[in-house]
Amino acid sequence: MASSSQASRAVPNRAVPNLAFRRLRGPRSPGEFAASVRKAAREIGEQVSCDARYIGRVEAGEIRCPNYAYERVFLHMFPGLTLADLGFAAREQVRGGGRGRPPEPFGPRETRELFDSDSDSNSHSDIDEESDVLRRAFMTSGSATVAAASLGLGPGPVPGRVPAQRRVGETEVNAVEDAVRRIRLLDDRHGADGLYRRAAQPLRAAYALLDASTAARRSTADRLHAGAGELAISVGWLAHDSGRFDDARSHYAEALATARVGDDPALEAHAFCNTSFLARDAGRHQEAVRSAQAGQRAARHVASPRLLSLLSLREAGGWAGLGDRTGCEKSLARAYAYFDRGPADTDPEWMSFFGEPELEALQAQCWAALGEWPRAARHARRAATLQDTRFTRNLALYRAELAADLARAGAPEEAAEAAHQVLDLAEVQSSRIQSILSDTARVLLPRRRTGAVGTFLERHQESLRRA
Repeated sequence: MASSSQASRAVPNRAVPNLAFRRLRGPRSPGEFAASVRKAAREIGEQVSCDARYIGRVEAGEIRCPNYAYERVFLHMFPGLTLADLGFAAREQVRGGGRGRPPEPFGPRETRELFDSDSDSNSHSDIDEESDVLRRAFMTSGSATVAAASLGLGPGPVPGRVPAQRRVGETEVNAVEDAVRRIRLLDDRHGADGLYRRAAQPLRAAYALLDASTAARRSTADRLHAGAGELAISVGWLAHDSGRFDDARSHYAEALATARVGDDPALEAHAFCNTSFLARDAGRHQEAVRSAQAGQRAARHVASPRLLSLLSLREAGGWAGLGDRTGCEKSLARAYAYFDRGPADTDPEWMSFFGEPELEALQAQCWAALGEWPRAARHARRAATLQDTRFTRNLALYRAELAADLARAGAPEEAAEAAHQVLDLAEVQSSRIQSILSDTARVLLPRRRTGAVGTFLERHQESLRRA
């Protein structure tokens, strides 16, 4: 078990004022500094709605790490400085993305240790510390102890008598929220296939905690509901991406129910967003449209144009699956209009993946569903070109979709080259990506005598044998 000092590092404390950022503001008022931020954003083609309140939140330590748009603006304003120099936390501590120097990639052992109670007790890695915090939080939470122990989340015997309820505090809520962030980080880098069954364990423990506990404050209860719901969506996504559609549907429904019980429109919009995505992948295109529209109704209470943009793209995908070009184009136009409003402080944390690359990729999927392969390939190429290399899983996905579009657009050698780049990212394990590559291989098979195509087909077969 981690020491108390390790636990304190793994669980965030109260907001700590960002003195470094305050020093950079100098004698300017928060309003004047906000104006300079907006000016700097325009210089590099970004849109940020920065005001004195935002600056105040940064300086108070309420914003531990800025979103990507603000990050680009701040680094433009202060060339040569890093986010750490500006007083911000590493993005890995907040969500798991980022543009600075990445931490070393997780290997199979580290992935295993996140959800396995048998990890080396002498290790002092962040993963070990977080795993211990999760175990302690769940193991000390009344009747949640039974669920946690039975799922292998905590060592030691189960007490003979379990209290019916326990007060929930910061430790328990932070543990749930940190589990969500860690799952997203691992998925960003490695894909879903090796994570799903491990991730289901903290999810079950989180819901046991939710069912067995009472909260001292309404704000704590709201955070616990939101955290459990987001954890359900994260685990649902791992099921979704690894081809377990029925499991994914169940997890998304669980998140939706949690959102409605907790009267949480942001969580509800997220659940509907993923439900729409799943329905499209499962060929239930009417459901994809309806779910995206329901998500948009919930999202109107969130004040996030980017969230509405993503949900409009989900609706466009449903219309494309139905072969409704008009409905698709209307939804795409609405998605772009929302996207062009820029990021907002109210954008949900889970949306850090949603930038221009994803916008292009989802549009490419729409044109592919409508059979317009050259147009789909143009957007897929732009998505792959723009994608931050830290998001390894999405980079592999965009390149795989580019290969598929090029193969059907009559550009076999380019398709093979894009497919080779996907195989180069061997650390990504995603059934979705493997399925796209296998489909591309079938399309390219008649051109196997072409040098680049033949090499790809051989390499693809070898990767299947290794799997």
